[in-house]
Amino acid sequence: MTPSNGNRTIVIGGGIAGLASAALLARDGHRVTLLETNDTLGGRAGSWTEQGFRFETGPSWYLMPGVFDHFFRLFGTSSAEQLELRRLDPGYRVFFEDDPDPIDIRAERADNIALFDSLEPGAGAALDRYLDSAEDTYRMAVSRFLYTSFQSFRPLLVRDVLTRLPRLARLLLQPLDTFVAGYVRDPRLRQVLGYPAVFLGSSPDQTPSMYHLMSHLDLADGVLYPQGGFTRLIDSIADLARAEGVEVITGARVTAITTTPGTRPGVSKRLRASVTGVSYVDRAGTTVRLAADRVVSAADLHHTETELLPEPLQSYPESWWQRRVSGPGAVLVLLGVSGQLPKLQHHTLLFTRDWGENFGRIFGKTPSVASPASFYVCMPSATDPGVAPDGSSNLFLLVPIPADPGLGHGGIDGAGSPAIEAIADDAIGQLADWAGIPDLADRIVVRRTIGPGDFADDLNSWRGGALGPAHTLKQSAFFRGSNASSKIDGLYYAGGTTIPGIGLPMCLISAEILLKRMRSDTSTGPLAEPLPRRVPVPAAVRVTVPLRPEPGAAGGTAGAGAAEAAA
Repeated sequence: MTPSNGNRTIVIGGGIAGLASAALLARDGHRVTLLETNDTLGGRAGSWTEQGFRFETGPSWYLMPGVFDHFFRLFGTSSAEQLELRRLDPGYRVFFEDDPDPIDIRAERADNIALFDSLEPGAGAALDRYLDSAEDTYRMAVSRFLYTSFQSFRPLLVRDVLTRLPRLARLLLQPLDTFVAGYVRDPRLRQVLGYPAVFLGSSPDQTPSMYHLMSHLDLADGVLYPQGGFTRLIDSIADLARAEGVEVITGARVTAITTTPGTRPGVSKRLRASVTGVSYVDRAGTTVRLAADRVVSAADLHHTETELLPEPLQSYPESWWQRRVSGPGAVLVLLGVSGQLPKLQHHTLLFTRDWGENFGRIFGKTPSVASPASFYVCMPSATDPGVAPDGSSNLFLLVPIPADPGLGHGGIDGAGSPAIEAIADDAIGQLADWAGIPDLADRIVVRRTIGPGDFADDLNSWRGGALGPAHTLKQSAFFRGSNASSKIDGLYYAGGTTIPGIGLPMCLISAEILLKRMRSDTSTGPLAEPLPRRVPVPAAVRVTVPLRPEPGAAGGTAGAGAAEAAA
């Protein structure tokens, strides 16, 4: 392995977090190489095309638009220049069990206040107060908690945080469902306000009420959609990364993060080793050793720690993960349907009457699959004609289930594991019944399922989860973990499995606080726009050599894991 020349950084994983991290670091003067195991970029934000239907296999909600716009402005551009955004109205539709009348959540706050009041007298005024609280909490989170690595708590000792400490303590300790119950009585409205917990990989009774801030995003800010889908978003960020000089290598399966004993002068003695690079296997099956001064893993954190590092150098060993709570698993059902489906919106939710029992099956001590289930349906063809042939509809069903790869894999045209296909069949039947589309199953011309086994195999997802560690109190903010190794100098993390958490906006923020961590910047707010461009040093030379284990726990090839993917 040829030594690096001082500023070589390798990023593992070409999902949104890896791409964003690579772009920011390159702009800041690093010579960056990004390694992605698959032939295409995107990670969880993937896509699949069949018979003229184009399906996205991951994120489908465009929330927190300010985070996206800030990220683009760091590069001297904007969301408006990079994307064609459509505001959805209704933002989404909700069907309730045993209730023939769905409700539509509108694009404007005033309309949603009127909707709540029509369903429960006085609930409109309550929602107004709730959204005021949600907005205040959201502003506080953006300015003080989301854009920090928690490397130092001193920047949090400021008046606007200290004066809110009693309220912040309540929001952290009180679960979301209890908080919501203090505002509205109607169970339908409680479900609308509690469902954002699912976006966080948790349940309303386990999610801190701090996260009621999410309701500011959909009930006040509104829901957007980028024409061309979220693959267009990925392409845009990949273009920015390449424009900053990032070398992108696909078909590169990283098998080890390599290290050497000891650390640089001035580095904490608690660190046992320094990163030296990575080993990966290319498309031809050749092992490549690539030197680096820093390595950023935007792959699943569990995979990074337990598969790419030797046990003595793991900051988060298997014993740590055994005390963590996974977010839900999921069965994804991709359906190409002939004809139109006017009873569905771009986003549609189905809520069971006893969803406490539904969540209990997912997160309880004896997990099982609920039927009927509360689940989500996306029909992007309602907004984007390019995702389906003329006159046809594109459906994406996401059914939350326990995170358990043993439930099986998906497949095409019913060829997946029996349990996965049965869950898909039940969801299709439930959607047909609740939405009044009796011939839905007969109109399906394309079908593919994806199960927890696929998340584990294709994305190295811990326990086959669809999202990552749940946002419970013990897994939020600084409790979620650090974005730098506690044992290896020069090893960092980004993505949904580290801070600040789950979701595309959080992944963009994780890239920014990664840069701040490397700069020893302990400020709590977003970086100033635009980010000044620094000239990178020349690239290090990559040399292909046979992979040989190196002696010592602090070195070596650290195990051959499966393919890593972006968070």
